[in-house]
Amino acid sequence: MLRPILVFCLLGLMTLGLDAAEMMVRRDIAYCQPTNERQLLDIYSPSAGQDHPIIVWIHGGGWTKGNKTSVQNKPRAFTERGFVFVSTNYRFAPVVGVKEMVGDVAKAIRWAHDHAKEFGGDPNSVYVMGHSAGAHLAALVCTDDRYLTAEGLSLSIIKGCVPVDVSVYDIPKRIRDSGATAPPPGLEAIFGDSEESHQDLSPVTHITKGKNIPPFLILHVADRPETKTQSQWLAEKLEGASVWAEVVAAEGKTHGTINTELGLSEDKPTQSLFKFLAEDHRKP
Repeated sequence: MLRPILVFCLLGLMTLGLDAAEMMVRRDIAYCQPTNERQLLDIYSPSAGQDHPIIVWIHGGGWTKGNKTSVQNKPRAFTERGFVFVSTNYRFAPVVGVKEMVGDVAKAIRWAHDHAKEFGGDPNSVYVMGHSAGAHLAALVCTDDRYLTAEGLSLSIIKGCVPVDVSVYDIPKRIRDSGATAPPPGLEAIFGDSEESHQDLSPVTHITKGKNIPPFLILHVADRPETKTQSQWLAEKLEGASVWAEVVAAEGKTHGTINTELGLSEDKPTQSLFKFLAEDHRKP
């Protein structure tokens, strides 16, 4: 039988968010005011050490649904390798537009930057990643510097961007060249019905030299033509602006499993991801 004092200590560790592998978990932290349930984030961090690089993860869900808690293996995989993993919520359509969603992501990045030292993070070493709709938001906040500038930050703090399997890096091109792979239903409801809006919400529109755009590792499902084409096009535009970019086609994956299996040690996209994180690809 456990002694009462030992039971108390174990309960205390559970309350703090510590588990057997010493990962600290902090949930439902408001990254802006007034508090809104869609503007909260969770932090998973190593329980010791300082200046850990920070991952900001943006969930998918078609810009209309999803939750920061859908992280599967990722927190454990990153914290075991010395990263802080921040999973953020953001508001959805039709309550807000895509600009407000990206603004929420920028605010979450700003919060992680400002409070980094409190959870052992490095405020100037942030990586932005996301799946599906989250991949689009990640790519946009890392190319259109207006969103971070509005939060008093520079793209220079972003050390890398990893968007995972989305087909709208260039929305006009997606519509124009769709062929047999029609654009997602409801696209106009999300991105508006004007060419100007489509261009403004396309990451490729904002890629130019000299903006401190971070290196990109672009993951996509190998046999999804629309994400393959858009991923390669994004990489070409980045390389044309002297930004390091690599495209990894994930064999044997679906749009779902490329996300849910990310973080597993035997997963090839995960292996490419950690290789990317171990290297410095920024141009001097």
